[in-house]
Amino acid sequence: MVATSGKKTDKKVSLEDQIVATNPILESYGNAKTSRNDNSSRFGKFIRIHFNGAGKLAGCDIESYLLEKSRITQQQEVERSYHIFYQLLQPFVPDLKKECLLDDDIYYYSYVSQGKTTVASIDDNEELEYTDSAFDILGFQLDEKWNCYKLTAAVMTMGEMKFKQKGRDEQCEPDALDVAGKVAACLGVDAEAMMKAFCKPRIKVGTEWVTKGQNILQSTNAVGGIARGVYDRVFKWLIEKCNETLIDPTMKKVNFVAVLDIAGFEMFEYNGFEQISINFVNEKLQQFFNHHMFVVEQEEYVSEGIDWVMVDFGMDLQAAIIMFEKPMGLWAILEEESLFPKATDKSFE
Repeated sequence: MVATSGKKTDKKVSLEDQIVATNPILESYGNAKTSRNDNSSRFGKFIRIHFNGAGKLAGCDIESYLLEKSRITQQQEVERSYHIFYQLLQPFVPDLKKECLLDDDIYYYSYVSQGKTTVASIDDNEELEYTDSAFDILGFQLDEKWNCYKLTAAVMTMGEMKFKQKGRDEQCEPDALDVAGKVAACLGVDAEAMMKAFCKPRIKVGTEWVTKGQNILQSTNAVGGIARGVYDRVFKWLIEKCNETLIDPTMKKVNFVAVLDIAGFEMFEYNGFEQISINFVNEKLQQFFNHHMFVVEQEEYVSEGIDWVMVDFGMDLQAAIIMFEKPMGLWAILEEESLFPKATDKSFE
């Protein structure tokens, strides 16, 4: 039996407590240190808090947008990956490292140690306590919580999966089978079948399935893609589970208060696709906000005969938006390039 932290209690948890408990989980899996913020939200979320006719809290639901997946396998020098990776190596939950087959040294895991591994303003062990407690408050089953930890551990361990050249062939074969065994155990799959899928994936050509041999670089890139895909799906599953808990089906929902919280506009030394997308969305939202809060409001003043001097808030952001959105803008060029076989970021340049 896997050891668990804290004591289980049959005491009924209030809906208010459950709504608050979503924060430690979403922050652990969706927040990271950037060059400007130690606890930066790297995804967008739209939260609706529902009320019944009497104004009583009736539930909450969350939608997420644009999780920064590139951070899972790559960070800049002054940044850090998602907080949960560093929490997994902390001592608060007994047997966590043992059950997740993790090493004590964070620098063993190349996916999460390319930048900073500690943050002065964050106590990772204390944050693990909050995260683990939040799983219990939100009603996660014990196996669901542990499977979540194991899948996260598998993602950080996948960076150590190695391949070697097979003789003079262009093809590669598995290496470091002990690491592959740990990853497969955490994922709950067969290690041999997993490595075969990375080295010789089956692809559909027309109506036929063919086996394609891959070289070391192709297989390594495939591992990174699967790691990012697994983490993204775990994150979306967590939000689905939170939503299941936070909606009270017995209460009628009449009104709601909504908050949109998206990842911040930032410019780094190297800006990836996710950051460009985030910045574009920020520009669009800022334009929407300016128009509805200032321009439309001023027109309302004039229509009501209020003595008001019109203020020009300008269209400073429009040039950047047009550069992306116009028929031959950046989005259109990127979309066209991605349709070509073997397209890469180099061919896009």
